Amino acid sequence: MAIEVGSVAPDFSMRSSNATGLDKDDFGLATVQLSDYKSRKNVVLLFFPGVFTTPCTKEMCSVTEGMSQYKSLDAEVFGISVDSALAQKAWAEKEGISVTLLSDYTKSTVRAYDVVLDDFLGMGEGSKRAAFVIDKEGVVRYAEVTPSPPEQPDFEAIKSALQSLS
Repeated sequence: MAIEVGSVAPDFSMRSSNATGLDKDDFGLATVQLSDYKSRKNVVLLFFPGVFTTPCTKEMCSVTEGMSQYKSLDAEVFGISVDSALAQKAWAEKEGISVTLLSDYTKSTVRAYDVVLDDFLGMGEGSKRAAFVIDKEGVVRYAEVTPSPPEQPDFEAIKSALQSLS
């Protein structure tokens, strides 16, 4: 069962090719840690199955278009998949995605949040589509795992959860 509302959100450290404001290595990758946002920002985690797929592109492009709403709610939004950071970079550049994408290539975070998709299109384990809102104290305030990978999370409920934290 996925991490529940009221639980302390598991910390993570993942690589990103499009994170802004962070030092990058020689490969253009930054390391993002959830704990760095504690006491500073609310966090929205959007787990998705895979880059270059129609439902995932729709989700991340939609969130990109509405990013100002999340910023106005004092939230940092992260898209998380098990794809490599380099594949995520190519996808973000092709589709104009500005959501900070995090690579859970080792699948440690999808396991910690218990959102492992047992078999994604015959390619082995991936990530279910899921959404979590984490408050500034690191507590999960909203949790949703969609019934099937193509289904989108309830973005109005996500924004409502963020509004309740103001």
